[in-house]
Amino acid sequence: MVPPLLRVVKGEPSAEELAALTVVVAALSQRRPRRRPTPVGAWASYGDAHRSALRAGPGGWRAAGRFS
Repeated sequence: MVPPLLRVVKGEPSAEELAALTVVVAALSQRRPRRRPTPVGAWASYGDAHRSALRAGPGGWRAAGRFS
């Protein structure tokens, strides 16, 4: 014997509400392979697009580099 998928413990849902809930729970319970997020290259780095203003003085040339 297969146990029930859902059990109403409080309230009295209509047939339509119970059908909608059953569809949502059944859809969420299906096993699907997870997609891994696409790696983003350094070209899309937030820090490169929004770095601080260049500094004048000793070490300014080095500070203007990417990984300052």
